[in-house]
Amino acid sequence: MEKDVKGIGVASAGPLEKGIIKNPPNLPLRNYNIKAALEKRFKKRVEVCNDAHSVAFAELKLGVKKKNFIVLTIGTGVGGGIIIDGKLYEGRGYGGEMGHIILDDGKSFEKLVGWKYTKELSKKAFGKELIVSDLIKLNNPKSKAILNQITKYLGQGIGSLINVFDPEVVVLAGGVKETGQVYLNMIKKEAEKYVILPRKTPIQWSKLDHPGVLGASLLIN
Repeated sequence: MEKDVKGIGVASAGPLEKGIIKNPPNLPLRNYNIKAALEKRFKKRVEVCNDAHSVAFAELKLGVKKKNFIVLTIGTGVGGGIIIDGKLYEGRGYGGEMGHIILDDGKSFEKLVGWKYTKELSKKAFGKELIVSDLIKLNNPKSKAILNQITKYLGQGIGSLINVFDPEVVVLAGGVKETGQVYLNMIKKEAEKYVILPRKTPIQWSKLDHPGVLGASLLIN
């Protein structure tokens, strides 16, 4: 029943500020006040959070439950959430945009490992757009070359983040989770090449189903 609805939690692509979607690279929205629009429509309390931050919040409360860890959501793009001392780190409001670390020749982490780029590479090699799980199944020299290229950049990005934050764990979520253990092992192997810290940091898939939705629901308490 509508009267039993306490509020509405929203997990949205960022950057965000006070419920306003600013300029997300993968959404056709600019300076859209989704918080105000939903409050006007439903007459309920609305809380809005960056979607990757929402995943991190769900992992903090329901998933890994660590005090210091990093979440990377990998799919069409790359989002990030940072938990420090049991709290979500947002800097002055926009912190955690880890997908926009620059890795190679001016190209961002997101550009080099997101599924848009994977599809571009596979179209050049095979004449059709493929995603990581398709390339794993093909298991031929061309598909392996693409996977090696993508995992190299994943390793560089994750390894660099481990060096900076020294987290207890790195949690990977998003569409990439569907690729399974084979791809996770490839990512781990590449990341280890770039970590200089004298200890091994676990890298794992999120064990939560729909962590973004769960995190958004936790915004209403």
